[in-house]
Amino acid sequence: MSPQIIFNLHLVLGYVAWMLCTNVYIFPKLKAMSRIDAHRAIATLHSFRFFGLVFILPGIVSQNLPSGLAHSLAYGDLATGLLAILALITVRKRLLFWPLVVGFNLVGVIDLIAGYYLGVNLGLPALSGELGAAYAIVIIYVPLLMITHFIAFYLLLRSGQGVSRALDHDAIGG
Repeated sequence: MSPQIIFNLHLVLGYVAWMLCTNVYIFPKLKAMSRIDAHRAIATLHSFRFFGLVFILPGIVSQNLPSGLAHSLAYGDLATGLLAILALITVRKRLLFWPLVVGFNLVGVIDLIAGYYLGVNLGLPALSGELGAAYAIVIIYVPLLMITHFIAFYLLLRSGQGVSRALDHDAIGG
């Protein structure tokens, strides 16, 4: 099998496995939690995205990995992780917390989509071996990150409880 087929198969199966797991275990728990606790749980997962800096760490990925891709992946993850950490720090200041929740989810999903776009355009499936140890991040961690971003957006929008309503509700002491 070619590296492209293996990489694409791994990526698809990573999404399938995480969607099955999420559907049975994660999503029902998040829906049952308070809105704040559910978003704190998702932010906690994303707060570890600083780990994406491994894409520019010598010895972890090959020097043959396109540098534009490596830097985009690394710094997009860092920005998302820092915003998630700030959201966690400000959970008691709801006027800051909710915009940070929206911010880290928007930045995070844009980062992942941009990573896929760049990866496809730069031929990453054929170069997937150049990811070295970071291969597992792309195949195992990224699908969960994308899925939880979409869950976060769903939770923000469900039942008309969007960010503006959350801010209004929190502002009046709810």
